[in-house]
Amino acid sequence: MIVYNLRCENSHEFEGWFQSGAAFDEQAASGKLVCPMCSTHKIEKGIMAPAVAGTKKDAPAADELKKMRQFMTGMRKYIKENAEYVGPKFPEEARKIHYGETDERHIYGEATVKEAKELIDEGVEVAPLPPDLDEEAN
Repeated sequence: MIVYNLRCENSHEFEGWFQSGAAFDEQAASGKLVCPMCSTHKIEKGIMAPAVAGTKKDAPAADELKKMRQFMTGMRKYIKENAEYVGPKFPEEARKIHYGETDERHIYGEATVKEAKELIDEGVEVAPLPPDLDEEAN
C-alpha cells in the first residue's frame, strides 16, 4: 500500500491509498479519482514528505485533524449523493451485485461486523461509511 497526498484543481487536499504507484497512475488516467470535497475528477499528486518511522511521536497537529475531518465529511457527502441507500438489505444487495444477479451500482447501507467479514471473505468489496462527525459532536 502507498499513500499519496492528493490535490484537486480547486486546491482541496486529501489522502489517497493505492496498491501501487501504477494503480494511482491507472486510476488518474481513467478518471476514477474524485475529490471528496467538490467531486472534480482533476486530481494530481501533492507535495509529500517521506515517512520516517519513529520521528514523530506527538499527536497529530490541529491542521491534520481538520484535514481528516474535512476528508471524512466530504467522503460521506459524496457517498450519500452518489450511491443508493439500501438499509439493512446491504449484504443481500451487495452479493447480488457481486454475482451479477442485479445491475451494478453504488450502494450503502447497514451490516453487522460479521456480515461485513462474510462479504469480504466472498470477495465482495466493502468499506465502512465514515461517521457523521457533526452528528457525533451533538
